[in-house]
Amino acid sequence: MTSSGVTTTFLVLLALAVLVGPWTLGTANRLDRLHVRTDAAWAALDAALARRAVVTRAVAAVCGQPGLREAADRAERAARSEREAAENRLSALLDDLDRSVLEPALAAELSDAEQRVVLARRVHNDAVRDTLALRRRRSVRWLRLAGTAPTPSYFEIAEPDGDAEASALTPRVSARVVLLDPEDRVLLFEGVLASRPDEPFWFTTGGGVEPGEDLRAAAVREVFEETGVEVSGEELIGPVWKRHAAFALDGLSYAAVEWFFVAKVKGVEVDTSRFNEIERQTIRGHRWWSVADLASTDATVYPVQLAEVLPGALAGWDGTTRSVR
Repeated sequence: MTSSGVTTTFLVLLALAVLVGPWTLGTANRLDRLHVRTDAAWAALDAALARRAVVTRAVAAVCGQPGLREAADRAERAARSEREAAENRLSALLDDLDRSVLEPALAAELSDAEQRVVLARRVHNDAVRDTLALRRRRSVRWLRLAGTAPTPSYFEIAEPDGDAEASALTPRVSARVVLLDPEDRVLLFEGVLASRPDEPFWFTTGGGVEPGEDLRAAAVREVFEETGVEVSGEELIGPVWKRHAAFALDGLSYAAVEWFFVAKVKGVEVDTSRFNEIERQTIRGHRWWSVADLASTDATVYPVQLAEVLPGALAGWDGTTRSVR
């Protein structure tokens, strides 16, 4: 290479460094601040959950319910990987609690503790969302700007729905289906909410269970309505997973419990002509995803553990319904 060629190359590299350097430094600093924010949000959520456990033990002593105290103890001692399931069990017991037997001051303290958990969880999940959105950018991944910081994860627990004044959430039971093609790819729909048009997400087939309808019947109905595919209840495997989620749709906020089945179908052309009005407004596409696709995507997918747990579902179901996020 001639001296002029070396000079040109050097100048190009120098120009790139001048242009890219500030962006790289700025993005790395922003990512660092997001990780700090996420850590702080988790600490606040952990403290709110701990306070709820303390108040629950006081309630259990008054009501004479040792099972409630044990659930609070298990939730407080649970490892991070088991915390969601333990906290959800405690939430379920608190939802069934007859609060009329409590002194007004203690009932108010319990309600306050529950609402602090709701607020802290939402702040935490917002921080996780913002951090993941930046970490998933290709440029951030290629330059490894996240360094060794662990990937944050959402904390999904059902919010209280027993007290209308304490929570505006509506309980919702859903039957969902991991619909697989002959190549073991799963069908996912791409959705977007009017309140967050720039934050698309992907999710499995399925929807709410109607009054008096059982889970399998709801799953069969939802598959047909959303895809045109006819499956029988006997063809559904599971429920293999259970997921708690909180979300807003069509002006309402929901505390959802989602049950997931698995069904394998022959190659079909998906027919979405039976979508209802909400589905037509919020769903803008669909595609079949392999495990490799899920593991490498930057997109938001629900359940967020789908890439992690799908291989186990493909290998066969052992009869255990597992909690997923």
